[in-house]
Amino acid sequence: MLPYDEWMALPPIETIARHEVRDTILYALGVGAGAEDPTDAAELAYLYEEGLKALPTMPLVLAYPGFYLKEPRFRVDWAKVLHGEQRLILHRPVPVAATIRSVLTFDEVYDKGPDKGALLFASRRLYDQATGDLVATLGSTSFLRGDGGYGGRTDGAPPPHPIPDRAADAIIDLSTRIDQALLYRLSGDPNPLHADPAIARRAGFDRPILHGMCTYGVVGRALLRALCGNDPARFRQFDARFSSPVFPGETIRTDIWRDGPGRASVRARVVGRDVVVLNHGFLAFAET
Repeated sequence: MLPYDEWMALPPIETIARHEVRDTILYALGVGAGAEDPTDAAELAYLYEEGLKALPTMPLVLAYPGFYLKEPRFRVDWAKVLHGEQRLILHRPVPVAATIRSVLTFDEVYDKGPDKGALLFASRRLYDQATGDLVATLGSTSFLRGDGGYGGRTDGAPPPHPIPDRAADAIIDLSTRIDQALLYRLSGDPNPLHADPAIARRAGFDRPILHGMCTYGVVGRALLRALCGNDPARFRQFDARFSSPVFPGETIRTDIWRDGPGRASVRARVVGRDVVVLNHGFLAFAET
């Protein structure tokens, strides 16, 4: 594990990549768009090139830097790294085709203590290379389970967004395909945990699991439908904490609480097992 001062002094990681209309459609298929009704005009808006729009959660896969913590220079136990939280802030609608420049920086590291791991907070800013416009800001929290006790700061980590103690104001069920993980990995995350049954068993699962970012995208579709009138321009910010994996083919139920104008709390679970898979969610959106 790098000393705290070295983490804070690390230079940004820059990645430049171009996505085309085909990639925008493939991402939408990867998070389940069109799976329930391929003739639904609201779904076709993200799947058909005539009038195509990009889903607001697509920035998560644009100019993706890969699993950079596996690089020896970071000196972390990469096999014990978990993606704990994700934040997305949209500054403008996502272009359906563009060259994107990603700038990743390290914000903070919190030491939970020996045998308790560490929390790494990182940000990624996405720019349209042609215009220089800031498209989205992404924030992620990685749980470095094997790297606690290195002497870093121990307090100050932001608390999770609270979920109201009352019945949800809206509930949206969205199914996933049995091959959903195989589709989603084509958008840039080829981790064999999501495709190879032998690797999944070694990780403690009886079959490959769905990517957490795919679950995030499915829940994003539910929020887009329930609160944004299926208009991605109204989708402004989505924060969430991952709590348990989803298996391809399961139905994800999204519970939504309105907290006030343009604000909502979010939690999601799989219907059959009644297990919470995404928690402490927050959505900011533009009202009509």
